[in-house]
Amino acid sequence: MAVIMSSPIIAVVDTGICNLRSVTKALEAAGARPHVVQTLTEAKAAEEAAGLVLPGVGALRDCVAALRTTDLAALVREWIEADRPFLGVCLGMQALFERSEEGGVTGLGIFPGEVRRFQRPAEFKIPHMGWNGVHFVQPESPLANRLTDGDAFYFVHSYHCVPADQSLVLAECDYGGRFTAAIARGRCFATQFHPEKSQAKGLQIYRNFVGVAAGALTVV
Repeated sequence: MAVIMSSPIIAVVDTGICNLRSVTKALEAAGARPHVVQTLTEAKAAEEAAGLVLPGVGALRDCVAALRTTDLAALVREWIEADRPFLGVCLGMQALFERSEEGGVTGLGIFPGEVRRFQRPAEFKIPHMGWNGVHFVQPESPLANRLTDGDAFYFVHSYHCVPADQSLVLAECDYGGRFTAAIARGRCFATQFHPEKSQAKGLQIYRNFVGVAAGALTVV
């Protein structure tokens, strides 16, 4: 395992509807120094940050609206375009796509694709809530470091991402049919599941991201 020699600063976007405490505590446990940002001014003050995390729970419309109101939408776009280490969680993953069936929301459009409501047989309850195994399509990804194919993570969602570009898919989950559980492109990562609610395996996700941000883990 790569050793993280320093505690990198990780900027965490506070949209007002995210489980901020859980995410920042997980980052601290993973060896990072989280720096919460709510405005573009605060984000610019954290320019030394080695990584950016966009968490979210609740409604995608509120998440995207908060990002646009504070101009943090531009920050997220520029950060990803510059291939700086980025981690989106739940709504933080859905917001990256072009559109969503949840209220007809227009996303940030960073990646082509859409967010669709689950259409599953009656025995599969919606929202999809609970622990499910994840299959890593890109097992060589640094985000999958020290994780095993089939490891379980915690999900809470009624909508799932459908990337137009299948090379984005980092991991899949089967819930009455396969869906995208995580994506990766360069040093941009995002998960539909909540690593901060996924105990030891979820903490490993944060350790891996912090490792990428600190330069201890590299993208092949």
